[in-house]
Amino acid sequence: MSAAIRFEDQVVIVTGAGGGLGRAHALLFARHGARVVVNDLGVSTHGEGASSAAADKVVAEIREAGGIAVASYDSVTDGEKIVQCALDAFGRVDVVVNNAGILRDKTFHKMDDGDWELVYRVHVEGAYKVTRAAWPHLRGQNYGRVIFTSSTSGIYGNFGQSNYAMAKLGLYGLTRTLALEGRKHNILVNAIAPTGGTRMTEGLLPPQVFAQLKPELVSPLVVYLGSAACQDSGGLFEVGGGWIGKTRWERSLGVGFDPNAGFSPEDVAAQWQRICDFEGAVHPADNVEALREMMANLQRHAL
Repeated sequence: MSAAIRFEDQVVIVTGAGGGLGRAHALLFARHGARVVVNDLGVSTHGEGASSAAADKVVAEIREAGGIAVASYDSVTDGEKIVQCALDAFGRVDVVVNNAGILRDKTFHKMDDGDWELVYRVHVEGAYKVTRAAWPHLRGQNYGRVIFTSSTSGIYGNFGQSNYAMAKLGLYGLTRTLALEGRKHNILVNAIAPTGGTRMTEGLLPPQVFAQLKPELVSPLVVYLGSAACQDSGGLFEVGGGWIGKTRWERSLGVGFDPNAGFSPEDVAAQWQRICDFEGAVHPADNVEALREMMANLQRHAL
């Protein structure tokens, strides 16, 4: 039996915590002893309007259950205000869960700049702003956990979600780099690609499937990733419906041409099947491993 995961004396910020996945995350962190900053601007799934009601309701739920929480109504693009809320209320921050998000789904040829920019601002800039404001405090105490919320739409693409897919895969790129920079300061950074029955997915999934994809079935992974028990960093985890799997990049062995003699588009065409053959594929974990085959090809053809 694994040791109990607890967060006594730790402070967790959950953005977009007024409903859906964020609410489930906040409630579970609180049940495990965390002091929680429940952040929610109270906008619609399209990013319109604002209300304090959603965050207040979740804070009330946590307090009624004997937990400790405060509400933050600031936009994630004002991330420093959210972090300051944690500092004012509890004096520290230990875990940041970047969960806030909106949808502006349209096919690419119908999308306007506003649809693109608003999704970017909430998902990418918002996650950056909150994490950037917390980062000096995490470094200063030599401890922290950061979770970004990616999506299968970013990993695999999804019709009508070019803006959302761009933002969500971009967050995984941020995850990978912050994992490298944070490790020596005991700041571990991971990303999840969740599937849950929330207001953002309502109508997109068959009703019987929607009912089974409870947000609460995602939160145990998030709480684990936010704990001291987790020592993984830079990971991407697909999760939903009670299932969790880790995702990684895969690359073919490729074909090496002679860089001294040069090669033509016709040479590429002739080798296309081998270039795209994933038999014996490799899984580079970093830039050094990613360049291994390329460097080996240069050595093979060195003058």
